[in-house]
Amino acid sequence: MEAADNKDIDTKTDNMEESDNPVEGAESETAEDELEECAKAKETQEDNSEEEVAVEEDSEGAQNEKKGLFKKKDKKSKQEEKIAELSDRVQRQMAEFDNFRKRTEKEKAQMFEVGAKSIIEKILPVVDNFERGLSAVPDDAKGDPFVEGMDKIYKQLMTELENLEVKPIEAVGTEFDPEFHNAVMQVESDEFESGIVAQELQKGYMYRDSVVRHSMVAVVQ
Repeated sequence: MEAADNKDIDTKTDNMEESDNPVEGAESETAEDELEECAKAKETQEDNSEEEVAVEEDSEGAQNEKKGLFKKKDKKSKQEEKIAELSDRVQRQMAEFDNFRKRTEKEKAQMFEVGAKSIIEKILPVVDNFERGLSAVPDDAKGDPFVEGMDKIYKQLMTELENLEVKPIEAVGTEFDPEFHNAVMQVESDEFESGIVAQELQKGYMYRDSVVRHSMVAVVQ
């Protein structure tokens, strides 16, 4: 009997051991599944994090690229403004230099004209003396070689003055003009009307468009 009982006990123990092992195996498989799911979830989360990081990096890269484009545009705009400013400055300086050149040339011309007029004024009394001397020669002495020589010198002098654009002012028979004539007396005349120059007492001259010496005239009253 005892042997039979012991046998039954061993059988039950074996059966209990066999019945405990499947439970433990099931629990072990469940834990492994949960670990796998946790690992997969972690991997998924890491992948999502990497994708978010990549998206953020792409977004930052796009923003940086936009900023770079804006900076390039701003830099280009500043360069264009600087170029326009320098071009305007150069044009202004060129215009100022051109005005300075024209003003200098005008001043030089005026100085030359003033100097020429000064010399002409000193020559005119010599011309007057030639004219007085030749007008005082009697008709019978005009063929004298000396008189003819003086007349040639006078004509040569007048030719040179004419080449220098020095010309006498018209007086007799023209209307009195205070810009060209200097009236020193009034006379009566049957030949000319009132206000007309009847007599020239001293010849006047012009150099180009300016008066060197006014004509001294007598005007009909």
